[in-house]
Amino acid sequence: MTLKQNILPEARRKKLKELLQEGKLVRVMEAHNGLSGIIVNNVTIQGQKDGKPVTLEFDALWESSLTDSSSKGMPDIEIVSFDSRLQTIQEILSVTNKPMIVDGDTGGDPNNFEYLVTKLERLGVSAVIIEDKVFPKRNSLEDGTQQTLENRHLFANKIRRGKSVQATDDFMIIARLESLIAGKSVKNALKRAKCYLEGGADGIMIHSKSKSPDEVLEFAASYKDLCKELGVTKPLVCVPTTYNQITEAELKTHGFNIVIHANHLLRSAYKAMEETAKTILINQRSYEADPNCAPLKDIFGSVGFLDVKQKDQEEQVSKGPAAIIPAAGEEKVLKPYIGTKPKAMVEIGGIPLLTRQLKALQINKLTDVTVIAGYGKDQLEARGATIIENKNYKEGSVLSSLYMAREKMANGFVMLFSDILLEHHTISKLMVCKEDIVLVVDNSFQYHKDANGHPPKDNTGKKVDFVISRNKHVPSRRRISFVYENIISKIGKSINPETATHEFIGLAKFTKTGAENFLETYEDCLKNYKGPFQEAEDVSKISFTDLIQEMIDRGFNINFLEIHKGWLEIHNREDIELANTLFLP
Repeated sequence: MTLKQNILPEARRKKLKELLQEGKLVRVMEAHNGLSGIIVNNVTIQGQKDGKPVTLEFDALWESSLTDSSSKGMPDIEIVSFDSRLQTIQEILSVTNKPMIVDGDTGGDPNNFEYLVTKLERLGVSAVIIEDKVFPKRNSLEDGTQQTLENRHLFANKIRRGKSVQATDDFMIIARLESLIAGKSVKNALKRAKCYLEGGADGIMIHSKSKSPDEVLEFAASYKDLCKELGVTKPLVCVPTTYNQITEAELKTHGFNIVIHANHLLRSAYKAMEETAKTILINQRSYEADPNCAPLKDIFGSVGFLDVKQKDQEEQVSKGPAAIIPAAGEEKVLKPYIGTKPKAMVEIGGIPLLTRQLKALQINKLTDVTVIAGYGKDQLEARGATIIENKNYKEGSVLSSLYMAREKMANGFVMLFSDILLEHHTISKLMVCKEDIVLVVDNSFQYHKDANGHPPKDNTGKKVDFVISRNKHVPSRRRISFVYENIISKIGKSINPETATHEFIGLAKFTKTGAENFLETYEDCLKNYKGPFQEAEDVSKISFTDLIQEMIDRGFNINFLEIHKGWLEIHNREDIELANTLFLP
């Protein structure tokens, strides 16, 4: 468990009422064990709306009888004892700090319900929702299942009994209406709602398995009038599992105060686990299943193991990842101007390009730098860096040169092409990225196009490593741009510039996991493939971007950091002249 979410029961219990008093829509997600509870508690999405930062998160946890019993391999018919349910509830509470709403099924008989209320309240649970069906209930969402409603007066009395044993005003008992599930009318649901509110219910949940929200919206409209009639203000809850096209904002407009996403983590986990199991059976190894699996470090981080590791190592000196600069290739375009010098030694403002790169890395505390040399090795100066010679630089590619420093990649690494001049703060931005593989891309690549909108094709021109992002911003459809959308769907030199969204600048960062996946994919390609591969004429000459595209095709997420200018590739004499105007001696 993680110790960061420690909270006392009395502090947690009152949180739900506080959220409702603030007037916000309470967004609730299902959890069925400690790990899913951690996900609900901690997951956030960062974005922007109207130029201002926005953070989206779940406000509370839903401990569902369906997902609890299903995770134990049992049907949702109140067959799992409440002692077992309480164990799951405690498991989730111990690793979270957000309020919890518990699915209490029918609540049992009034005597059982009294004990249930006292146990949940003591644990710090904020609310229990019980449904007005006869014990033992049947799950509400399966078609053709016999649903028998409890006498509304008996159910109201059960609520009164539960309220009578509460020790605080913070705990809530919410009545779940099953009228629509049982095929009854909205009028029947309203009659029951009135009876339960008069019995002391702290709120009402209206349930439906229709794919249309019309019935629940009709109920919501009449519920406002019912509350006015009774002189009360009690929250209204819905579970849009089947009518899931309606948005939370629309539900709030119609008067709902709490929206519960009741079973989605278990359902998605079931699908992912089944797919992973099948993938391993098909391939008779687990390698192909890796893209479907979260890195172990993510699990370690969520459950607190990395915190333990950090405490164990807190007296050790921290060290940044290694940086690798592949600079082995023979320069052809600039050879008439620089002779036998490697391109990395081109002087910009009187200082070699490589020296400027090393300085930019040093400013960002990247001091463990390896330069891969080949052509013009004897003229290469890299003070403070380790130089590795690639004697076969003519036979391979930048990627094969990079691979020579594979031992430096063990704990993650930063890769920088040797012909890139860039502002050091670009590296700073890259270093704070948390994703496993992040490529820096520029959205101002249009300056490479000719009058017809195509990359230059003369002998001095270069083919651009174009990028297509997975998600394009559509103003009419989405107002918030989320960080998780920064994923590359395609990369390479043959991409139509009209469809490209960015240009890869030659700078990338890999975590330990990202580096492992990168190396494993490359080694697998060299071992198992021959002939043309991606955009390369032969697998032995695949480029860095060829391998990145192969990883994308295999299902790995390749993220990007977007910049706008602030860098320059030194490709021809004009680039040197431009750079010299920017960097004076």
